[in-house]
Amino acid sequence: MDPVLDTNQEIELECINCHTRVALNRRVAGCPNCGENILEARYDLGSIDVAAWREKLRKRREGLWRYREVLPIYDSNNIISLGEGGTPLIKSRALAASLGLKHLYIKDERQGPTGSFKDRQATVAISALKEIGVNEIVVASTGNVAIAYAAYAARANIRVWAFFPSLTPGDKMREAALYGAEVIKVTGSYDQTKEIAAQFAKAKGIFLDRGIKSVAAIEAMKTMSYEIAEQLGDELEDGERWRTPDWFLQGVSGGMGPIGVSKGFQEMLGFGMVDKLPALGIIQSTGCAPMVEAFNRGQRIATPVENPQTIIATLATGNPGRAYELLYDYVKLNGGHFTSASDEEAFDATVILARTEGISVEPATAVTFAGLIHMVREGVIKPDDVVVVNCSGHTIAVEKQILGDHWEETVELTDKDKVVNVPEEGLLSALEQVESQVRRIVIIEDNVDAARLIKRILQARGNYDIHVAHDGAQGIEIIREVRPDLVVTDLMMPDVDGFKVIETMKNDKIMAKIPIVVVTAKELTAKERQRLSGQIDMLLQKGSFIDEEFIDSLVSRLH
Repeated sequence: MDPVLDTNQEIELECINCHTRVALNRRVAGCPNCGENILEARYDLGSIDVAAWREKLRKRREGLWRYREVLPIYDSNNIISLGEGGTPLIKSRALAASLGLKHLYIKDERQGPTGSFKDRQATVAISALKEIGVNEIVVASTGNVAIAYAAYAARANIRVWAFFPSLTPGDKMREAALYGAEVIKVTGSYDQTKEIAAQFAKAKGIFLDRGIKSVAAIEAMKTMSYEIAEQLGDELEDGERWRTPDWFLQGVSGGMGPIGVSKGFQEMLGFGMVDKLPALGIIQSTGCAPMVEAFNRGQRIATPVENPQTIIATLATGNPGRAYELLYDYVKLNGGHFTSASDEEAFDATVILARTEGISVEPATAVTFAGLIHMVREGVIKPDDVVVVNCSGHTIAVEKQILGDHWEETVELTDKDKVVNVPEEGLLSALEQVESQVRRIVIIEDNVDAARLIKRILQARGNYDIHVAHDGAQGIEIIREVRPDLVVTDLMMPDVDGFKVIETMKNDKIMAKIPIVVVTAKELTAKERQRLSGQIDMLLQKGSFIDEEFIDSLVSRLH
């Protein structure tokens, strides 16, 4: 017997409605007492020696199955794994600085075997199916679930019937087919696709994966919370204890991810491994946001969206059903927020994230980051909050929409241009010509990461001579020395603040006409706005200056 946990313990399923418990065995389809079809796994919390278990976890390899004591598998020989889980928790610097956040982390689920967080669901679900002897399964998917199931099922010799709505990118359907799935494309919405898949499974007598209603799905997603708590503990607590973030954010369609994550944190709270629960940030596409609309109306039951208007297929679930009720209850009890972002904002966020953090994401993840920006602007998320964003999947084939048609330039050389030996005078002459066209900018910002981000974005837009100062006094010296064409300054700095910089410039004949852009996270009082009136060319609150419109406006002032 394992001294940490009795591995022969009986795993039970509890009805979320009437709390009736039944043993986990074979094909339990619903509550025998009330008929509720969402059942959650329950483990004997008292059988875990938390300190001993944590010590044991330190010695195990990274990955989802390191938490096997709290996963619904009896025999580890039935585990089908491709090395999923154990994804990094990346601390954002550039994006965090632009938003005025001190603790922004990205849970990089793109690094799963098939490129999304659905690998977690697939490994637990396929392992559980193998354990109960299922050899054929029907799944409805907008892409990632079917791909992950097909890959893991191939290892388990389980046949997969994958039903896709017509908006699903062809690349995703082809990938599922490559793993051996039988692909059926349905000309209709995702909700209609799920109905067709269910009818097919019933007619053929094949096991139907039920998404949020599946025990394996929730249990798989909760492993993210275990990893996050452990990783934040190492990051913020020197490994002395596990740590819960203040916010966990995810873009949702069906809502299974945050439901699973919330269950994981609740389990750890029961174990005594964490001391609080996180608030949930739930983000949907504006073109299909039944959860957001219901929450804003104060309704616990969402009104289905009949005709989703988003082109992001993975978020086009018009009827969230019981999932929304679970999320609504959690947010009302433990805190959180529902918001939406448009497809356009999502595509903009894709570019922002790629160019500031070097992370390329799928549209569903981009919606999450667009929602993050909304929540920061609205003051829902505070500068000191510890925020974790689920980076749920890698970029799909949407480059044309994101970058447009003209994302590269071609330079053709004529025979006359093909010169191997260029005289030194020519190089010097060319260099002088370029230097004469450089426009000088001074950035005054005491946050090193924020200064670096502004500099990087400007350099990507043109050949600018950029000078950076990290306090007001140094900034004034540099302005007098280089006589820039533009000054970008923060307001809140120690000793000589931005107000003093602006006042000094306006009282100096040489500096008085230099355009000034103020970038600040401070909510300005009426008196402070009056001080700036007529003195600056642009005022920008942190949390919005990464917009393309701002950069275009900023660059236009240099011409």
